[in-house]
Amino acid sequence: MQKVTISRKFELSASHRYWRDAWSEEKNKKEFGLCISPYGHGHNYELHVTITGDINPETGMIVNLTVLKSRVKNILNQFDHKFLNLDTDYFKDKIPTTENIALVLFELIDEDLSKDGYELVRIRLYERHDLYAEVWK
Repeated sequence: MQKVTISRKFELSASHRYWRDAWSEEKNKKEFGLCISPYGHGHNYELHVTITGDINPETGMIVNLTVLKSRVKNILNQFDHKFLNLDTDYFKDKIPTTENIALVLFELIDEDLSKDGYELVRIRLYERHDLYAEVWK
């Protein structure tokens, strides 16, 4: 039987700040520009989660989309409407760039879904309509 992939879109809003303590303010400003504001800045992120698997002949699906939605939303609740640098432990020692946020989300979603045999293929995290980070196996 051929494997099929399916994707579901999610949304979350969060703010963040780019800053490296080991660098001077000048170096941070040169590298990160306006993103160094101590108040941070926010985005309305769009997350695409893609899984693959065999179609269940009884349901015609590879995953119950209601289950997928619930599981991913539970993870995203840790990030939604948060200041990522301060409100989550994931970015205490890591700059919350789009790339790093995508890596963290991929690890969390993959760990959760794999418990039930679902195979996460890829996530794509849009920071803006013209900028996204993609993580895949």
